[in-house]
Amino acid sequence: MVRRILLGSQLRRLREARGVTREAAGYSIRASESKISRMELGRVSFKARDVEDLLTLYGVTDEAERAPLLGLARESNKAGWWHSFSDVLPGWFQTYVGLEGAASHIHTYEVQFIHGLLQTEEYAHAVVTSGHKGQLPEEEVERRVALRMERQKLLLAENAPHLVCILDEAALRRPFGGRRVMDAQLGHLAEVSERPNVTLQVVPFERGGHAAESGAFTLLRFPESDLSDIVYLEQLTSALYLDKREEVERYDRVLDRLTEFSHSPERTRHLLHEIRQLP
Repeated sequence: MVRRILLGSQLRRLREARGVTREAAGYSIRASESKISRMELGRVSFKARDVEDLLTLYGVTDEAERAPLLGLARESNKAGWWHSFSDVLPGWFQTYVGLEGAASHIHTYEVQFIHGLLQTEEYAHAVVTSGHKGQLPEEEVERRVALRMERQKLLLAENAPHLVCILDEAALRRPFGGRRVMDAQLGHLAEVSERPNVTLQVVPFERGGHAAESGAFTLLRFPESDLSDIVYLEQLTSALYLDKREEVERYDRVLDRLTEFSHSPERTRHLLHEIRQLP
């Protein structure tokens, strides 16, 4: 997904610099204007021949200039590791996993659950099963949990993103899996929050209402300048991906206010230990 977006944006820039219309570009590769639009938005796969023909049309004939773009086209069609979980992974969430894996910063607010990147295996199992009330076969439950654990390897990678996770206090006190599972989960949060690339903060009950009245969301930032920030909003059967600047900026401002409103990372760790000691 990210490679497609990058390639599409570069093709769009080359086309516009050359003064070629989408209609003319489509004609050159035996396709429609809408197909060029989808390619430039990174919403379709790329055929090497199409990219070669478009580069020629746009005046990019030097092999040294063509090679990186053709390589990007080949890479964009490779399946990500998450495709092996396609049996339990909705299509709309596959897009998110791909974007999450390419992000340099993940800034998220959660209300009901501990964020998936910070869940223990037992907690994740309890969340998956509670959401489906015994309707899922155990094999599928295990596959969903395995997917979540695989995603977490991202935080330990060489170029790991910086995760800023703001949790509503309700997520810490809502029990999933019983006392032992929650105790282990809270202990895991305290431990993970010590990592240099993880910032964990809690919005405490005592401070009342706050800026994030619309609920949970995630803002992703990418190291590539061609990629705009994206806000991810998950729904029951689908998801929204917002990339318009004014919308993203509004969520960014909410995150800034939440950061100021929340406990500091140090006070958050203290709260985690306090909750674990409750009878």
